[in-house]
Amino acid sequence: MTIKFGLIGGGVMGESLLSRLIALGIYQSSEVIVSEPLPSRQDFLKQHYNVAVTTDSSEVFTQAKEVVFLAVKPQVLSTIAQELAHVEIRNPEHSPLIISILAGVPLSQLEAAFVQLPVIRAMPNTPATVGAGVTAICSGAYTNYKHYQIAHQVFEAVGEVVEVPEVLMDAVTGLSGSGPAYVALLIEALADGGVAAGLPRVIANQLALQTVLGTAKLLQETKIHPAELKDRVTSPGGTTIAGIAKLEQAGFRSALIEAVKAATERSQELGK
Repeated sequence: MTIKFGLIGGGVMGESLLSRLIALGIYQSSEVIVSEPLPSRQDFLKQHYNVAVTTDSSEVFTQAKEVVFLAVKPQVLSTIAQELAHVEIRNPEHSPLIISILAGVPLSQLEAAFVQLPVIRAMPNTPATVGAGVTAICSGAYTNYKHYQIAHQVFEAVGEVVEVPEVLMDAVTGLSGSGPAYVALLIEALADGGVAAGLPRVIANQLALQTVLGTAKLLQETKIHPAELKDRVTSPGGTTIAGIAKLEQAGFRSALIEAVKAATERSQELGK
């Protein structure tokens, strides 16, 4: 069978995407090839997903007809580009879409490495590993509508997809890329508050986690604005308004806004 999907990098994010693509039937195991340097990971991927594995990235490019997905550390890009210097990867019958999740690597650098190939830069977040992520994508000069469709199909396997201009990718990093850490900190603090109020740790953790999960689901399914939900929960002179007053006093909303801005600025610095 023809190899359609090539994955360079069989780490956590790469495997998460691979597992969902195969489970959902978007690609069959026989249509996938993975390049991975570690023998232990090679054996694992081959046994669990029955895909072809190799240590040679150029083999992925010569075989994958539809997508080559880059899921390696940004500093590895130059090595991959050198490996492909002698490989003819653009011809009338074989021009795969390059999808990169390399943090901080701009389209200009990717297009310099993969000359005249269609390239899409993407920024997924860690909930993608459980199929609940959100991925922002932006396209290079040689992409078309078909490439967008492919990218949407790939990333919808691990969550939702939004399209943004590349200039906003640093803001995406500051919000959804770093955001899971902010939410984890919120859940931890809620649980600590419950313990401080007398709850056993296990129960406090469960209450905090499910409260955040349930609230997110409620907002997603009802499509109401967060402020409206806050108003519904907040009774005059009640417990919730007393808690919100303390959050406002401590600068809770301002702290989150500044966190996103700081992470965005740091992403801009790292991309230079």
